[in-house]
Amino acid sequence: MKMNRYFILLVVLASIIPKTSSAQKKVQEAPLEGYLFAYFEGSGKLLEQEQLRFAVSKDAVNWYALNDNKPIIPSSQISQTGGIRDPHILRSIDNNSFYMVATDMYVAKNGWGSNPGITMLKSTDLISWQHSIIDLAKAYPKNFGNVKWVWAPQTIYDIRAKKYLVYFTVQFHGDHKLDFYSAYANKDFTGFEQEPKLMFSAKYGAIDGDLIFKDGIYHLFYKGNTKDSKGKEFKNGIQKATSKSLQGPWTEDFKYLDAYSDTSVVVEGSSLFKLNHNDEYILMYDLYANGRYEFQRSTDLSTFTKKPESFTKNFNPRHGSVISISKIEARRLHAKWGGVTSALLQPTASADSYQFTSKGNPIIKHHYTADPAAMVKGDTLWLYAGHDFAGGQKNYKMKDWLVYSTTDMQNWTEYTVPLKISDFSWAKSGDAFAAHVVERNGKYYWYVSTNWSGIGVAVSDHPKGPFRDALGKPMLTNKDCFASTHSWACIDPAVFIDDDQQAWIFWGNKQCYYAKLKANMVEIDGEVKQLDFEGFNFTEAPWVHKYNGKYYLTYATEFPEKIAYAMADRIEGPYQYKGILNEIAGNSNTNHQAIVQFKDKWYFIYHNGGINNDGGSYSRSICIDHLSYNPDGTIKRVVMTTEGVFDKLPKQ
Repeated sequence: MKMNRYFILLVVLASIIPKTSSAQKKVQEAPLEGYLFAYFEGSGKLLEQEQLRFAVSKDAVNWYALNDNKPIIPSSQISQTGGIRDPHILRSIDNNSFYMVATDMYVAKNGWGSNPGITMLKSTDLISWQHSIIDLAKAYPKNFGNVKWVWAPQTIYDIRAKKYLVYFTVQFHGDHKLDFYSAYANKDFTGFEQEPKLMFSAKYGAIDGDLIFKDGIYHLFYKGNTKDSKGKEFKNGIQKATSKSLQGPWTEDFKYLDAYSDTSVVVEGSSLFKLNHNDEYILMYDLYANGRYEFQRSTDLSTFTKKPESFTKNFNPRHGSVISISKIEARRLHAKWGGVTSALLQPTASADSYQFTSKGNPIIKHHYTADPAAMVKGDTLWLYAGHDFAGGQKNYKMKDWLVYSTTDMQNWTEYTVPLKISDFSWAKSGDAFAAHVVERNGKYYWYVSTNWSGIGVAVSDHPKGPFRDALGKPMLTNKDCFASTHSWACIDPAVFIDDDQQAWIFWGNKQCYYAKLKANMVEIDGEVKQLDFEGFNFTEAPWVHKYNGKYYLTYATEFPEKIAYAMADRIEGPYQYKGILNEIAGNSNTNHQAIVQFKDKWYFIYHNGGINNDGGSYSRSICIDHLSYNPDGTIKRVVMTTEGVFDKLPKQ
């Protein structure tokens, strides 16, 4: 695997800077796998736009706002004016801290007249931030008492000085020139070591500077312009100057890099970042008059792709900046604010796992999950789930299954994907439909339905997997569904091991079938039978459990589906229909239940379409509510709740 050059640079630079061995180890153990975007908003209520917000991406193209696109820190807490703009975020060279600077300006309330300075922030975890405010006019009245604007601050590490340099655009009252000034931050990143000095003065002025160090050269990108002999601007866009030192001298190339410099479309707020796993850089910019945010690519910082590309996002950013983040950091951000894409939460390495806390229904909100099956092993409940791949789907797209565990129904662990439909070479349908896992003789057997390809079985030595195809062929096919004529009849397996250790499998769609399993758990023992009784309006999703010597068959009925149930004294019946157990699940045509006793309590596990805003019949979410019995053994109607099982547990 080709290593990220930025990652290599961090390690090399860390080797020449005083540090602890633990800091070096932290760099080596935290691969950068995603991206964090710090920005202020360009839509919504005007007085709420100029506040700090975060978004996260796995691929730097598809972005998701954290905290429902609400501010992560109110501007009133970190600024003098009550607003912030142009946030710039930077990872420290030793990988132990994060620095952020922003324009201290509240245009929505105070207008464009002037702003006093910047705000500086520092964090060790991206969650808790200390801050300070620098008012240049008050701090340095001799040379900055007449300052008008202090715009778009950014920070870069000076390799030679071994300090962090903060630079920004300044304009003074009575002077139209826009120049870059800079100063080294103090050790605590709460102020400057000394008064800022002129850093770079572009021929025609410039704003929104962004520095990138590459191959011994500092590349300063900014919004520049071209003026005629009378000083009238007739062109503007993203330009660049270069230098071997942060102290200059700087060489302007007077070329325009953005795709819009020869058009009437205006851009500003250029910001560059390097992709994690290749040599490409992203030059992104704010098309502020058009309400868009676009980018171009480069590998040498001089030539850029001609055609701009658009981000996909669920927010409307203005001038911001991006850093790379690790999965550990992404998970920390998600735990605090939510909204992180599942690709940065889901474990991919065999030794990795992801811990999260559920606070109600749906219990899993970073994946779309469906068709739950549950198994209890000791003090742990294992939850197996189908996986609807995305929100807002228009059909079933399910390519793998997921596995979770809990010891208290609130704190959960997610493991690497234990089984994929591609693990079954014979499953030509490509559909990872409902499944069920049971333990037998120290092995774990996972019975899966694959739409018209049949029911297969996989096996593992551990409940979290990985699982492998146990047969190399389906265990059941449509040929076994003798009373059915439709192609998806052989789905939804559910296995029950009785007190006498005899294992039974139930399955079907429209018709319900059952059979014994041999002791090896991968072969049918005897004939396949069909289950039927008065009032049995079966759709799919059979599940069998036992309570006080009675057998309970629950199943989906009608369409949209409700969950009904029946009772019997023997597993083969005769069953007596007892009525509806669970009503239609919210925002979902289907329902699919698992019923399990765990630590002396009974639980009803099901799915709905309850994730806002993209949940639905093909983008479902697993929920859990209490299940209780009446004195005569019948089951009380299950009430679907938002709180789930996290309220006070009911008495049996």
